Amino acid sequence: MAAEGAGNLIQAVALLGAAVVAVPLFQRIGLGSVLGYLAAGLAIGPYGLGWFSDPQTILHTAELGVVMFLFVIGLEMRPSHLWGLRREIFGLGSLQVFACGILLTGVGVAFGFPLAVSFVSSLGFVLTSTAIVMQLLGERGDTSTPAGQKIVSILLLEDLLIVPLLATVAFLAPQTTVGTVDVSSRWVSVGVAVAALAALIAVGLWLLNPLFRILARARAREVMTAAALFVVLGAALLMQLGGLSMAMGAFVAGVLLSESSFRHQLEADIEPFRGLLLGLFFLGVGMALDLAVVARNAPLIIAGVLVMMAVKALCIYVVARMAHSNHAEALDRTVLMAQGGEFAFVLFSAALGAGVIDTEVNANMTAIVVLSMALTPLVVIAHRRWATRKTESLEGVEAPKDVAGDVLLVGFGRFGQIVSQHVLLRGARVTIIDNDPQVARDAEAFGFKVYYGDGARSDVLAAAGAKSAQVIVVCIDDKNAVTQIVKAARETCMKTRILVRAYDREHAVELMHAKADWLIRETFESAMRMGHEAVVALGATPEVADGIAEDLRRRDAERFEVEINGGLFAGRTLMIGNIKQDRHH
Repeated sequence: MAAEGAGNLIQAVALLGAAVVAVPLFQRIGLGSVLGYLAAGLAIGPYGLGWFSDPQTILHTAELGVVMFLFVIGLEMRPSHLWGLRREIFGLGSLQVFACGILLTGVGVAFGFPLAVSFVSSLGFVLTSTAIVMQLLGERGDTSTPAGQKIVSILLLEDLLIVPLLATVAFLAPQTTVGTVDVSSRWVSVGVAVAALAALIAVGLWLLNPLFRILARARAREVMTAAALFVVLGAALLMQLGGLSMAMGAFVAGVLLSESSFRHQLEADIEPFRGLLLGLFFLGVGMALDLAVVARNAPLIIAGVLVMMAVKALCIYVVARMAHSNHAEALDRTVLMAQGGEFAFVLFSAALGAGVIDTEVNANMTAIVVLSMALTPLVVIAHRRWATRKTESLEGVEAPKDVAGDVLLVGFGRFGQIVSQHVLLRGARVTIIDNDPQVARDAEAFGFKVYYGDGARSDVLAAAGAKSAQVIVVCIDDKNAVTQIVKAARETCMKTRILVRAYDREHAVELMHAKADWLIRETFESAMRMGHEAVVALGATPEVADGIAEDLRRRDAERFEVEINGGLFAGRTLMIGNIKQDRHH
């Protein structure tokens, strides 16, 4: 018993260790976390180092990661919002699935497979990987954007399709396999599924919120976490018993709780389990790649991956353009969704059990789907690096041309807006440039004239009146761009004072080498002010707190002087916090 327990613990440590090593490594080299999990799974799986012999068991457990992921998505989908997406879900989603299904079935027939085998194989490939696409969307922060919502809608329809597709597999099964199963029993299965869905909706509408109110009054955090897991796993179990998708059950439960005041608490409780299990799912997918099958049928599998991804990509792009998406949005959706998904494994297993496909076809198609999932992060990276970037419209904005003012302000975000108020109240003439056209358009509504331009270009600075300005104030938060702007400004006008905000101490030293006249570190003053208040809260008088602050400023200025090599900036004035340092030799 002890040995068995130790063996299970070794496997758990191996899974966690593989993820801890591979994921940061792949993220560091720019390949993303998903590919890191897949590579780690392949390395420790039965076809790599052989530390695991049954990846299907891990995949079955790790499906709970996908379940919890869809529960979190459901929490963000209020019923009114979901109703607003009905055209995308049932219109755009249906059109994409229908078109891809027909074309991919044709690919299977062209490869010489029977129609039924081609149909099941193609529909398995049509079902995009919800886990991979949602992970990639989440990493980019695009889940809630209009383009992201269209992708989520299509994924939801594909998840719902697993139920009719499994029923279709039963109808396609040879008569010897179906045996005594008649039409009436199939209708009973449909009735059970509908009853399970109705029961879940009823529980969600009338029981879940009262339950969480009772638990919240108990003020037991661990019980709330247990209740969140109970809801997710209970909904998944109910749908599975009804013959439906576990992920669908979790999604419906999330939607029913999306209006609840406990929504954010539930999301916070589920998040750690979701992330861990989703990573475990990707590890399982990597383990499931049978290298022996790939080696034995390499020409067929490689051709299948390339052709099926290409055909699906073409279909997705055409459908997106037909639905009035622009080229960039259609191409992005194509890159994200041109792969098979995790529900293909469920469909292929059902088809194998029903005798629709044989063991060899199942192994080949599983390898094709897994390879397509593994290729997706690479295709996304290639698209991000080499695709033509979308140029933003410059309609309604103006570039500076022979403008003159007392102050040139570079950057008009929150920081720049506050700075501008000081010089405007002084009565100075202010010229403002920003490299975001939308900022220029938005500023007009508040009475500001903002020109479009890149402050790192000497010609733009000259056109914006840098040579005639008394002071140039750099107010952007990209530290590399700030340094370039200071260098360009100093080359353009040697005598104009340049005031700049530094990101941190290291950046401040860099800016002094670029010959900025005055600088202040981004968080220094706010941190000093908060420290002052903390000392007062401890019982010190304001005078004592001021003395501590002045001592800290003096020490900071001395350390900074050492870092910039003392006399390198002789005769120039620096502002570090509120300490003015005049350097003379």
